[in-house]
Amino acid sequence: MTQAIATDYAPTEGSAPHSNSPRHRFYRRVLRALNAAGIDFAIGGGYALERHLGIGRPTKDLDLFLRPADVKAALGHFRSIGFDAELTFPHWLAKVTRRDDQVDLIFNGGNGICPVDDDWFRYAIPARVLGVPVKLSPVEEMIWSKAFVMERERFDGADVLHLLNACAETLDWSRLTRRFGRHWRVLFAHLTLFGFVYPSERCRIPEAVMQQCARFLELEMKCAPSRRICRGTLTSRAQYLVDIEHWGYEDGRLAPHGSMTDDEASIWTAAIDAEVSRPLGSQPADAAAVDSPNGANHGGSL
Repeated sequence: MTQAIATDYAPTEGSAPHSNSPRHRFYRRVLRALNAAGIDFAIGGGYALERHLGIGRPTKDLDLFLRPADVKAALGHFRSIGFDAELTFPHWLAKVTRRDDQVDLIFNGGNGICPVDDDWFRYAIPARVLGVPVKLSPVEEMIWSKAFVMERERFDGADVLHLLNACAETLDWSRLTRRFGRHWRVLFAHLTLFGFVYPSERCRIPEAVMQQCARFLELEMKCAPSRRICRGTLTSRAQYLVDIEHWGYEDGRLAPHGSMTDDEASIWTAAIDAEVSRPLGSQPADAAAVDSPNGANHGGSL
């Protein structure tokens, strides 16, 4: 497990830990408000990445991870001190805003299968962010939640591989593999890709983990479920809609396969920016056929 440190982080815009920019003043007020209210939270995003990797990236907002049971109290507290606060997506995300600045209150994954629980705080890393005592998200939970982010416009796989490369020897592999559970193929896919991206580092992934995944794969190859399920929606809310809406697959996010309700999935789907995500079926068929006289665009292939 990663050891605690007391370094003060402020990767936003490359500024100093005690920057007095309006954005950082807002962040400090949010962090101090949660501390004063006694509401547990762990910071993720660029701040936690910098802790685990030793290098960060500019951040456009602040990601705070809360237990689902604490979200209502947090929103009420922020409203009581004059901030705008809303439950943006009822299955995973709330927001606290002030003019152009915002803080995300995350209590699950967008796919509904990565809820924030006690282990996020039991293994969190004490630190200081912008001069405020806080806890940073554990690397295992960061890998778990990021591993499912595979949108056309955002793919967190590079973050997953960088975290594996930085922390392979200190990871709690038992806890990490339990996190993925029946979705072990997603972890296996990232571990396999790790060996491709870093061929000189592939032996740093525990052999027992790779062998267990290989055994699961061998067993699954012997049979397939009779129900036509698409779990792609657990990795992208946009790119697999065509499978659900046109090709007859059941949505892997919904009961009995997942935890989301029809209403939650509908709200999440309605927020898709089709111009950015460009999912299949979002444009007329004849518009997709202009690249080829035969209606096909023949790109390079094996």
